Amino acid sequence: MKRSGILNRHLAGAIAELGHGDGVLVCDAGMPIPAGPRVVDLAFRAGVPSFEEVLAGLLDELVVEGATAAQEVRTANPAAAALLAGHFGATLAHVSHEELKSLSAGARLIVRTGEARPYANVLLRCGVFF
Repeated sequence: MKRSGILNRHLAGAIAELGHGDGVLVCDAGMPIPAGPRVVDLAFRAGVPSFEEVLAGLLDELVVEGATAAQEVRTANPAAAALLAGHFGATLAHVSHEELKSLSAGARLIVRTGEARPYANVLLRCGVFF
């Protein structure tokens, strides 16, 4: 059994298959899931696991060269906006929530959290470690 890091076998396997430029949507429990991308649903109950916990775990495992969130997060969910700003700073792009939903169809992986606060969603663009 794996000792540390991501233990969920579906998520660990999906991360291992990602390459440069691939998109990973980390989303709340209310985000519509498009048909097509691989989905790892971690939601257990409202708030578990949280967006913050899942994002932190993924950022420990991934090289991220860019991130995109819905512009609505800044007013509707200041805590998530601050979290994203703390992780990505000026490299964080904002688009409308509708555009984020459209972009999510092109993601290679969608990780659904149990987050129950609105707009706790971010589309990550994978980088390379060299």
